[in-house]
Amino acid sequence: MSATGTPLYSAELVQEGGAYKLVVTDRLRHTVQTAYVSRRAVEQLPALLSKFDSLHLRGVRQR
Repeated sequence: MSATGTPLYSAELVQEGGAYKLVVTDRLRHTVQTAYVSRRAVEQLPALLSKFDSLHLRGVRQR
C-alpha cells in the first residue's frame, strides 16, 4: 500500500513483554501519545482496518 499526500499521523503498535502499546505521532504538532491496549483490541485491528477500507471503497462518507 502506498500513501500519497501529507502524512498527518503515524502509528506503531509495540509489544513490550506481554503488553501492547500504541504509539501515535502527530506529525504536524510534533507530539507523541501512547496508550496501552488489550490483546483483544490488537486481535480486532485487522477486522477494523478492513471495515474502514470497505467503507472507503463503497464511497461512504462520514462526518
